[in-house]
Amino acid sequence: MTVLLLLLLSPLQGMGASGHKEEDFRFCGDRNQTQDSSVIYEHGPATISIENTAQALIIKRPFLPSRRNSYYKYSLPPTLGRYRFCIYWFKANRTLRLVYGKQSILLGGDPSSSITRGQESQRTERTSTSIFNVSYISKGEKNTSLDAAAEYFFPASSETMPVWEQDVEEQLAALDGLIAQPPAPAMGATEQETLRRKLRELEKTLAKVELEGQNQTFGKATVHATVLRVQPTRAPQHLAFASQREEGGEVHGFTVDLPGSLFMTVKEREEVVEHRVLLMDIDSQTMFQDENSSHVLGDKVVSISMVDTVVANLSEPMVLTFFHGQLPRNVTPLCVFWQEDTTGDWDSYGCTTVTGSSQTECRCNHLTYFAVLMISSPEISYVHRNYLSLISYIGCLISALASISTIFFLYFRSKQRDQITSMHIHMNLLSAIFLLDFTFLISEHLASSGSEAVCRAGGLFLHFSLLSCLTWMGIEGYNLYRLVIEVFNAYHDHFLLKLCLVGWGFPFFCVTLIFLASWTNYGPFSIPVYESIDGKYTNATICWITSALIHNIVNLGFFSLVFLFNSVMLGAMVREILRQNKKGHKLKHVLALFGLSILLGMPWALIFFSFTSGVFCLVSLYIFTIINSLQGFLIFLWYWTMVLQARKSPDSQSSSDSVKLQPNSSQGQVG
Repeated sequence: MTVLLLLLLSPLQGMGASGHKEEDFRFCGDRNQTQDSSVIYEHGPATISIENTAQALIIKRPFLPSRRNSYYKYSLPPTLGRYRFCIYWFKANRTLRLVYGKQSILLGGDPSSSITRGQESQRTERTSTSIFNVSYISKGEKNTSLDAAAEYFFPASSETMPVWEQDVEEQLAALDGLIAQPPAPAMGATEQETLRRKLRELEKTLAKVELEGQNQTFGKATVHATVLRVQPTRAPQHLAFASQREEGGEVHGFTVDLPGSLFMTVKEREEVVEHRVLLMDIDSQTMFQDENSSHVLGDKVVSISMVDTVVANLSEPMVLTFFHGQLPRNVTPLCVFWQEDTTGDWDSYGCTTVTGSSQTECRCNHLTYFAVLMISSPEISYVHRNYLSLISYIGCLISALASISTIFFLYFRSKQRDQITSMHIHMNLLSAIFLLDFTFLISEHLASSGSEAVCRAGGLFLHFSLLSCLTWMGIEGYNLYRLVIEVFNAYHDHFLLKLCLVGWGFPFFCVTLIFLASWTNYGPFSIPVYESIDGKYTNATICWITSALIHNIVNLGFFSLVFLFNSVMLGAMVREILRQNKKGHKLKHVLALFGLSILLGMPWALIFFSFTSGVFCLVSLYIFTIINSLQGFLIFLWYWTMVLQARKSPDSQSSSDSVKLQPNSSQGQVG
């Protein structure tokens, strides 16, 4: 009778699941074992699945059971019959356990029972059989009965699943693939934000990855990631990390030194079992492009962060040291961090830069993405910037007034046809100089107004004035060729009107085309200025062209063409003077050549010396600023000097025309 009662109460073989009450997930069911079978535990899709066949009970999870093995096989009891089994998931220690009858198996926890992925293909085709008396329960929910079936699927929560090395490597490979794609002509903010979103997803994965030791590094291409585990202690402890040495790049490696107070501060805020520090070594600036197309040293961006913690306002700075070769003399490194906002930008707030011959040390009071920005023309210190600005403002003001005065007097000068054309060309050039001086004087004030629309309009008009000035200097060179080099001084219908269409129409066409291509090509433009007193940088902002590429191609390219043409014209004029070599005209010829060089913009060539470095660069900038800011005033002085010379020698063959030197050619050309 006792045996019969036991059989009635326990019709199934094994009820070993009764003692598990702390599980976060439980699935139970009955299985008829009709032959020798096993349990197969493997990687599956984004759900938890339980499948029953005659040959095996197959359990799949959407994460890799081990860093090395993705497929496990366990033997089941040889006795045939009906078995009750339960599958338990424990979130706290991230384990999955199977209780099959009286047998308990920790899935994925016995490496000796695993087989490799290559052996998986040796499995024979299985015959599906149903599981019955099924119940399913999650923590905090009611026990739910399910119909008999051969396979069951349950949603898997990503927060409860462990992450293994393969998951991290897959994400890194996908991110490397996106970065390695051929760049678009102009990568927009959307593409950069997509890459940064992938980077943030990678950080979340690294925060949960299962580590073999205290530290582990992932990645083999553009992005490398290192996870550092720090055990909490009562005493402050510094954390030091050094990357592997890199060959062939601008940056040879880096080191990170995190202050011990960082971990003490975190410990005071919350009780944690361990601290996790994430280091991201990114050898690409693709996803960190600002509007100024700033250049980062070696395209190296380093991310430093702590899991689930925002670190700012550190009492002791974090020290990030970049090792590199000798830097060019005309650049200075600046430690910056990436601002995560709608557009993104580099900023140096909270960071100080300590430079050396072969290393740059960044001391920052927060953790985020860091890099070393290469600032060009750093030898313009704050003091020299003030002197150059003062010279520019005074010179432009004097030049603008002198230009207006000269235009007024030129209007009432000679009535001869040749001289009228030349006078009007001078007047247009002086008008362009006046516009350039005026727009430059108000440009910085427009930039500080806070209105982007006003600043864009100011930058556009300043660019138009500059191009107009260059164009009319080129027309001065053509007029010199027409009057002196041509044998016959032919008259052309509407000649002056055609010159005006070129002199003012070409600049208008250029700035309109640039504006229509993108209205952001004009706006506030910041020039970093080095303050040698405390080692910081400030920005001198004007309304100008925001694209360095457009500035180099349009402005420098166009000026190079004008300068080359006018140099040839000036050389031809010198040849004419040397050929005549008439006595008594040396001073007049010297003055004429000086004025012609100002009209033709020869001193503007000093801008090419700004690409040099050292004292020579600084001296050339001072000379360029003085001469060119006073261009209108120098033309004014030259004009009146030529007028006085003409009055002293009224019988001279040379008139007071400020462009045309009047030599007697073999054809008897007369001004």
